[in-house]
Amino acid sequence: MVDTFSKTERSRIMASVKSANNKSTDLRFLSILKEKSITGWHRNYPVTGNPDFVFPRLKIAVFIDGCFWHGCPSHCRMPASNKDYWRTKIANNKSRDKKTTKGLKDKSWVVIRIWEHEIKLGKLNRKLNLIKKIAQRCAP
Repeated sequence: MVDTFSKTERSRIMASVKSANNKSTDLRFLSILKEKSITGWHRNYPVTGNPDFVFPRLKIAVFIDGCFWHGCPSHCRMPASNKDYWRTKIANNKSRDKKTTKGLKDKSWVVIRIWEHEIKLGKLNRKLNLIKKIAQRCAP
């Protein structure tokens, strides 16, 4: 199927699409933080790369990566149509993720990336324990 928009116009349209309160990921992680009594986090905090959750005092940035959009090796399934577009789009997302992670680490931030499927399957203990461990180290 041929796109009815020019490449520039399609790019502008796609760039304007913003995710907010994705129930399957962000809000579920939010409820897990509350269940585990993990405090000190902020959302929409102005840090490089726009992490989903930020612990500013601890310098921890948490990114919740959707399995499709960020190319999860186990769960990303390419659509049957427009394969070249999607391969390029996801490769660019992965490249941007690496640059963002490196940029934050260069500024002494701890970067935690959580796959969407980890939240759905409840496989977060190791990453939650890392947050708690850093919080204990930084406690007054």
